[in-house]
Order: sequence, then structure tokens, then C-alpha cells
Amino acid sequence: MRQGAIETSSDSTTTYDVNHGLRPEMPEGYVEWDAPMYREYQHYFDRLAQRIHLDPAVALRLRVPKRIVMVSVPARMDDGTLSLFQGYRVQHNTTLGPCKGGIRYSADVNLGEICLMAMLMTLKCALVGLPLGGAKGGVLCDPHRLSRDELQKITRRYTTEIIRVIGPDHDIPAPDMGTDADVMGWIMDTYSLAKGYAVPSVVTGKPIAIGGTHGREQATGVGVCYALRAAARHISFPFGEGARVIVQGFGNVGSHAARKIASMGSTVIGVSDMTGAVYHPAGLDLEAVREYLAQHRYLKGFPGGEALTNAELLEQPCDILIPAATSHQITEQNADKIQARVIAEGANAALSTGGSAMLEERGVVIIPDILANAGGVVTSYFEWVQGLQNFFWTERRVNSELQRVMDDAFERVYLVSQKERLGMRDASLAVACRRIEAAYQSRGLFP
Repeated sequence: MRQGAIETSSDSTTTYDVNHGLRPEMPEGYVEWDAPMYREYQHYFDRLAQRIHLDPAVALRLRVPKRIVMVSVPARMDDGTLSLFQGYRVQHNTTLGPCKGGIRYSADVNLGEICLMAMLMTLKCALVGLPLGGAKGGVLCDPHRLSRDELQKITRRYTTEIIRVIGPDHDIPAPDMGTDADVMGWIMDTYSLAKGYAVPSVVTGKPIAIGGTHGREQATGVGVCYALRAAARHISFPFGEGARVIVQGFGNVGSHAARKIASMGSTVIGVSDMTGAVYHPAGLDLEAVREYLAQHRYLKGFPGGEALTNAELLEQPCDILIPAATSHQITEQNADKIQARVIAEGANAALSTGGSAMLEERGVVIIPDILANAGGVVTSYFEWVQGLQNFFWTERRVNSELQRVMDDAFERVYLVSQKERLGMRDASLAVACRRIEAAYQSRGLFP
């Protein structure tokens, strides 16, 4: 097959196997890759690779995914109609070990975004020292409009379509936006039925009853707080008593980050979800927020503060801002309105590279996504290891090990930042790329 060609199997799976000799420009057949976010990050990556003197061959291999799988996912809806959904699984790099990355269900899923998230997972795993590569998956659907039975049908069919490219030694999915422990349990069951025996380590983030780990649900949000605490030891900014914190996005990451940072003494003055935001300069009652969400599902109408839009919330004065919603919430268009002193990216690519650069020029401290929200993949790694060994840890041990890994990762990034006079985003990428570069040098670049 010619370089960059599209391989189409007899079933509904289309696989792109990217030859590592691929030229930097996008080849014919990869039109969907040309998504603004992905293109922007590649341009940023190219500039930084030159600045840190990354081996050009390694940089070339990190620009594009190793493999892209596109699948059609048919499912019978509750009303008896047949619907067809588009699914993806992107495996970016396997130099350090098996692929690792979440699966998201969203009406905004697209191939360009999935490719970017897979690349970020590769860098994230390398940065925190895990023996894993990066992957990402997704199904184009709106999970909020689907019943539990419909979600299970979609999940099981999607698993069947990608079953040849996942596995505990090859590619280990995890929860992401729109998916949860139940979805991971369905994936595990579908995979195990095909193998004929239980395979707990095929996914992470699954229920504890079938091999999940303590501490996984809150790990990403807690990890954000550990990263902030590590930063406060090196950089002068309010943390703990007296610190005012805004959290955009009150899903799994944001809600746990808010509760954890409040338990550390900080005051959460604003939170939001997809319906809008609530802001109170004296501090929100997070327990009241939790109870309101339990009764009404969404924040809209919460009486304990001023109602704002998500965009307006980002622009309120605060010491720490945690954007934990979706990608590109802070860009060149609104970066000049941000009043936070420190930003920790709870969501992947919450800041555009241009917006991030503008903020760093103003002296805003940014803890980038591949460092700030690495707690989820770190704890997923712990779960994967426990499953392989059939030896399970206490929650205390999980949290202790997570804090150690996050502290060590921040220390490495901060030292590079100071030594080479790089911003935290550039320094994080430098640490990650150099670890991958060392692995390539040890393994050899196979043409």
C-alpha cells in the first residue's frame, strides 16, 4: 500500500495506518484532520520543537497519530428506529508502552479534536513518567438525550467495532466527557465476552466491584489541586486560606477540584455547568450547590449567588481559575479580560496556545493541561497495574502515590522552566518530548 493510503476493511471499520516517514503536511485523505485546534497545536509544537532542539525525526513522528480507526455504530433506539453514529479511536504513539486515553460521548466530537487529545495524552503520560502512550476515542452523540439502554447499546456496538485494536497490552480506554464507570463496565463486559474470560485491565475507571480502583473518580480534580499546591511552594500566590477560586465546569473534574481546594482552605467564589454560572464574591456554599444539582440536575436557577454566563464567569477577579469544562474556553479573543493570577487547566486544551501566550506575557502563571489534569491518567495507571497483578490498594495509598507523582512532575517542569527560561507550558512539553526522544534513541528509529 502506498504511503498514507487509506485501508478499508470489509466491515464498517476504516483504519488509517500512518507510515512514520510521512511528510509534515497533511496528505490526501486526511482532510478531517485540518481542524483549527489541531492545526494550531501542531504549529505551536513545531515552533517549540525547534526551540528545545528536539530531534527532527522524533518531532516528525510526534506530529501525527500512529493509527486512526473510524467506525459506524448502529443502534436500535427505544422507539424502535435504527440510528447510526460515528465513532473514532485514535492511537497516537506507543514508544513508551500501550496506548492510554479516554472515550468521550459528545455532540461535538470530531476527528481533529480526537487527534489533538490523543497527542496530548502521549505528552501527558511521558511528562508524569508513565510507561504508556496516548490514545483517545469518541462517539458523535448527545448522551443527555439518550436513555441508559440506548447508551449501553451504543457502547457495546462501539466496543465490538474497535475490539481488534484495544486490549490491556495494547490500548486501554478510560472515561471522559459524557462517559462514566458504567460505560467502562459495559466495554469490559463486551470485550470479556469476546475473549471468553474476564479481562478487568482492558479499561480503567470502571466500578470497584469489577476491578476498579479507589480514588479514580475524583483523581483528575484532586490532581489539579495537588499541582496547584506544588506550584504555591515555588511561586508566590495565594493558596489555601484567603485564596479566591473560580471553577468553570462542575462535572466530574470541576466538582471534585472545587471540593478539594475548599477543603485546603480556599474559597470557591464561582462555578458553572452547561446551563450557566453562579458567582458569589464572598464564597459559595458548595454543599448547597451539590444538593441543588442532585435535585435539579443543572445549576440554572441556583439561588445562592449571581447568575452569569460561562464566559462572564471566566472574567471575574480571582486568585486561581480552573477551567474544567471544554476546549478553547480562553483564546486570543478573551485573554485580555481574564483577571486570575494563576490558571490550572482542568480540561484538555482549555486555553488556546495564542491565549496562553498572551496571559504568560502579562505574568499570569499557567499550569498546563498535560501537567495540571494528569491525575486522572496517573490513577488509571494505578488501576491498570492493580488489575494486572490482582492486588488492590487502599484509597489512602492511591492518594499518597498520586500526590508523589504530581509533586515530582511539577518539580521537573519547574526546574526546566527556570533553567531554560521557558513558560510552564513550554517547559512541560519539553520534559515530555525529551523523555519520548530518549525512548526513541534507545529503541532506534525504524524507517
